[in-house]
Amino acid sequence: MAGHSQFKNIMHRKGRQDAAKSKMFSKLAREITVAAKEGLPDPAMNPRLRLAVQNAKAQSMPKDNIERAIKKASGGDGESYETVRYEGYGPGGVAIIVEGLTDNRNRTASNVRAAFTKAGGSMGETGSVAFMFDRVGEIVYPAGAGDAERVMEAAIEAGAEDVQSDENGHVITCAFEDIGDVTGALEAALGEAESVRPVWRPQTGTPVDEERAQSILKLIATLEDDDDVQNVYANFEVDDETMARLSAA
Repeated sequence: MAGHSQFKNIMHRKGRQDAAKSKMFSKLAREITVAAKEGLPDPAMNPRLRLAVQNAKAQSMPKDNIERAIKKASGGDGESYETVRYEGYGPGGVAIIVEGLTDNRNRTASNVRAAFTKAGGSMGETGSVAFMFDRVGEIVYPAGAGDAERVMEAAIEAGAEDVQSDENGHVITCAFEDIGDVTGALEAALGEAESVRPVWRPQTGTPVDEERAQSILKLIATLEDDDDVQNVYANFEVDDETMARLSAA
């Protein structure tokens, strides 16, 4: 029975992983379609589409799915998505920014507000927490791109603002308006990045204990599970030991 139970647990985990991958591909496809609709359907001539395709490839999204998402932009299927952003406070006064793409603003706003309320937080007006974050470009390279010194030199030459390197890879940040130029210069020096995207980087962190951290992570998971939500950013801080325990739970 123990072996059978273990097999069922493995299959359950695989089912959750497959569902998560399917949801991720759906969100990536939506971003590709919106980017292609807003500009030319050619990644070489459309910076936003190029980034969307690059990030989809980094997540191992099949080529057919990417091409289908681009074609959908000119298919006249009636779907029209708009970019939305919601801001608010989670447990412990943690500032949270939620970005989404939606074809029904009322539905998305209602779902996001419900998630905040259920977690004991509150959704605020646009701009209520954004001032606590900086809008920057984030460019990620795998560890195989080179050692920390080589990547640092390439980043400085490219005009980046910061580099964080560890055994998992390199995270390079730059001014939001420079993301295209910096990415191009880095590609010439290091090759194609693993991912390139604009992000909201907290200016300072809000320390929280394990209980609050658990509540915040649950809220973020709930938000990310919403089909209309593309990205969630929060400014909470928790020590590595606590995060390791929460990740293992």
